[in-house]
Amino acid sequence: MHPIRTRPGGPRLLRALALAAVAAFAVGACSAPDTQTTDPSAAPGSDTHPVSLENCGRTVTVETPPQRVVGLNQGTTEILLSLGLADRMVGTATWTDPIRDDLADANAGVERLADNYASLETVLATEPDFVAASFAPTLAEGGSGTFEDYAKVGVPAYLAHTDCAKAVQGQGAGDGARNEKLTMNDIHTDIRELALIMGESPAGEDLVASLDERLDAVEPPEGAEGTTVAFWFANSEAPYMAGGVGAPQIMADELGLTNVFDDRKDEWPQISWEAVAAENPDYLVIGDLTRDSQTAESAEAKIEFLTSNPVTREMDAVRKERFILLAGADMNPSIRTVDGIEKLAAGLA
Repeated sequence: MHPIRTRPGGPRLLRALALAAVAAFAVGACSAPDTQTTDPSAAPGSDTHPVSLENCGRTVTVETPPQRVVGLNQGTTEILLSLGLADRMVGTATWTDPIRDDLADANAGVERLADNYASLETVLATEPDFVAASFAPTLAEGGSGTFEDYAKVGVPAYLAHTDCAKAVQGQGAGDGARNEKLTMNDIHTDIRELALIMGESPAGEDLVASLDERLDAVEPPEGAEGTTVAFWFANSEAPYMAGGVGAPQIMADELGLTNVFDDRKDEWPQISWEAVAAENPDYLVIGDLTRDSQTAESAEAKIEFLTSNPVTREMDAVRKERFILLAGADMNPSIRTVDGIEKLAAGLA
């Protein structure tokens, strides 16, 4: 049974109310309940260092605005670059896609430490004074080092609120369950917290406002309401399809679409092709990834699989070639979620 849906105009009204609240409350108040600054009365944009944030059940303290930062995932890197902080970045790692076009020049001067996880030793060789990750497995054993590893050498480590908000906080939750649906406000929290840590709160508020302006400009295409979609990120054997709690659900809600797996509480559950075919969505939203980690990463490989596999080739979306391509980063919670909404609206039109 599908949950009650927000009409396409609903998120816009909520954003307007949220922007009004920003004028009256502090950055700490605007953040998630587990987030506080050392000066809760400080207004957005004020210099609050030293800063302490509750982050995934840990306290992250930053004495002065960091000057040597490593973005351990593409999402956090693109936020930092969007805040105008390329000159304070000494490395990036873990990418699924090329950089956004408007950030390419800024990113060109930042060293790519690794396309996937950078080792702890590689990160520490840059002599960072702050590291930031988008996903819990990045700050875990087998990733780029743990919170404890960085704490031992005095480097504050931050994990995005969007991942801290999962059901299992800070324990390598990965693509696991969420108790509540992700919202654009969660992405705003990532922006505001990173901006606060970096001493650039005004830039954070400007970035949040620009994302909301772009969302308000998106018009759901005529007839989009109720159109069924499925979001395929990667893997052809047991595909990762979007459940009803992550960034793709934000896209679906914004445009009035029905995600056929919106009853799943995992962000990216692995679902059999027989189950996908049984749902027979009107459109397949396909991740076009440039990394080399899973099977069927690129859109080309995905479409080749869909059109040749006997289970999937008879689906309406496959026979009618109703494919909408998004970058993998567009399907993760970040500033790229707005890119995904814009591309999805254009594809439906």
